[in-house]
Amino acid sequence: ETMPIEGKYLCYTRREAMGVVGQITPWNFPILMQAWKLAPALAVGCCIVHKTSEKTPLTGLMIAHLARKAGFPAGVLNVLSGDGPVTGEAITRHPKIDKVAFTGSTGVGRRIMKAAAESNLKRVTLELGGKSPLIVCNDADLDQAVAAGQLGLFLNSGQCCIASSRIFVQDDVYDEYVRKAVKFAKNRKLVDPLEDGHKDILAIQGPQVDKQQYDRVMTYIKAGKREGARLCCGGARGGSEGYYIMPTVFADVEDDMKIAKEEIFGPVMVILRFSTLEEAIKRANNSEYGLGAGIMTRDPAKALATAHKLKAGTVYVNCYNVFDASAPFGGVKQSGQGRELGPYGLDNYSEVKTVIVELGSAKFD
Repeated sequence: ETMPIEGKYLCYTRREAMGVVGQITPWNFPILMQAWKLAPALAVGCCIVHKTSEKTPLTGLMIAHLARKAGFPAGVLNVLSGDGPVTGEAITRHPKIDKVAFTGSTGVGRRIMKAAAESNLKRVTLELGGKSPLIVCNDADLDQAVAAGQLGLFLNSGQCCIASSRIFVQDDVYDEYVRKAVKFAKNRKLVDPLEDGHKDILAIQGPQVDKQQYDRVMTYIKAGKREGARLCCGGARGGSEGYYIMPTVFADVEDDMKIAKEEIFGPVMVILRFSTLEEAIKRANNSEYGLGAGIMTRDPAKALATAHKLKAGTVYVNCYNVFDASAPFGGVKQSGQGRELGPYGLDNYSEVKTVIVELGSAKFD
């Protein structure tokens, strides 16, 4: 870009690749998360050291294999397998890595910022956890709202950072929404994700990634029961093989309950009642997270006014979990910093250089 400045000078800016960037991606969407990070870094001209999750290493290695077959120069894309405390720590502290991009938990995000500060003050972008609210108003299309809540929460067995994990439903439609949500959840089939023919993602659910995640989700289910939330369905293991959890719905949840405050990362729907929209917005924003949010209403003015008041990186209106490579994605508060996708995603991997040229003594023949 060029910009006018005082005096006889030409002033322009250019974007330059940051250099060598470290990238650390999670296990829940291994290929997708890798693509979100590789594409903008490569487009800008960076070289990459990319660490995949130790739980899902093979897909990342296959991407590296395909990149080599496609003719990528040696050293441009480097994919590592390893755990966070060793391999991830080495990336975040390496003095010759200029920037690190991380997707994962808020706790690990804090440690990455600390390591980056203690090493070479490398740039950091973070896409972290969430406890995203979905507000269902009295005037909403209830079937549409139920479907949005189901997709928002149960996608990928609930293992999604932007999951609609707090569903606020207004008084007049609360009981009907709970009834429909429970019916929907009970009809969801537990399936082997490797089998073919699963076309309706609203009707199926796979297992948790491993025993550690299964145990974590079951601990939250026990906490919900213990603190007095009403278990409407699920809450138990599904089948005798694999780490399946029955689609679970809790109603009559209070804001101070563990399942309403902390990220569960599993198929556990949490439904809360509200009376006024102002109350719902205040409660929705009363969270350390700010990754996503949603509003379900037939009133466009109400929808947009609410979207502008919700403290979240992405707000869905009468839908949920809509993603596109052109639409920026990221969070506020403790859900991270920086944006991925769209033109904003390129900003994460480039520096702005200002060039000022003196023109007063220049002679042009």
